[in-house]
Amino acid sequence: MTPVVRQAVAADLPLIAPLFDQYRRFQGQAPDLRACEDFLRARLDHGEAVLFLATLGGDPAGFAQLYPIHSSVSLRRVFVLNDLYVAEGGRRRGVATALLQALEAHAWAMGASSLRLNVARGNTGAQALYEAASWARDEHFFMYQRFPAERAAVRSPGPTLCSLPP
Repeated sequence: MTPVVRQAVAADLPLIAPLFDQYRRFQGQAPDLRACEDFLRARLDHGEAVLFLATLGGDPAGFAQLYPIHSSVSLRRVFVLNDLYVAEGGRRRGVATALLQALEAHAWAMGASSLRLNVARGNTGAQALYEAASWARDEHFFMYQRFPAERAAVRSPGPTLCSLPP
């Protein structure tokens, strides 16, 4: 079975929200399906994200979420791949690769100068996927983060973006 990927619309939120909730649980967050659907709906309603839905045999198998930003240097749009998740039943079946191909096609069609993502240092599976798809590890820049004082006191490691489950 070949994965089918398409840009998602608001009517797809009941299919994507459970995947998004699973993704957040993988990232160590408490389950909250309602909050997940509300969050995704707000991103779509405000044009703040582009969602992609992958299906296998018509069943939801994964999703990806791009956030548009702009580069002052290139004077062009850049997309941040903030979330990519494949449900257990879709793993090792080409779903992640199909999602990457779809979001890359979208970014290039929109005239983007690049796509960016962060991945946890220990998530070697995701790193292998991105490198196999010709994504290059940044050797020129470090990523820094700043958190509000109350969060900094906890010393959270921060998000692990674009992580694929093992």
